[in-house]
Amino acid sequence: MAEDSKIHHLGWFLAGLGVGAVVGILYAPKSGKETRESLANSAREGTEYVRVKSQQAAEQVGVLVDKGKEQVGVLVEKGKDLVDKSKDQVAEYVDRSREVVDRGRAQWEEFVERGKSLVTDQTTRVSAAVEAGRNAYRTTTVDPTEL
Repeated sequence: MAEDSKIHHLGWFLAGLGVGAVVGILYAPKSGKETRESLANSAREGTEYVRVKSQQAAEQVGVLVDKGKEQVGVLVEKGKDLVDKSKDQVAEYVDRSREVVDRGRAQWEEFVERGKSLVTDQTTRVSAAVEAGRNAYRTTTVDPTEL
């Protein structure tokens, strides 16, 4: 926006320079040679002014480009830092998840072993009870050959 304003001012300056030259020619009590020299001087001055302003504008653009590059570099570095931090967090979450899964697997295996042990224990008890029931039946029943 500031550059537009400078260009706008430069345009008005050049227009004023032209109008001033025309008015000067019309009202100047100078001879033709003096008028031509005056116009040539004015043209040289205008050319020098435009050259200086163009050079200043080019320098300002260069400064702005350098600042832009610097800001882009800073933003890129911040982005890289965020990506690195995110990678670290993801790795931490993956490690935690593995720990939880391993703990869950160990608990599950423990429960399975307890279940197997309980089934084995109950099987042994039931077998002993069945065997005791058979023995009790044998001892309480009368053999028909003994009658």
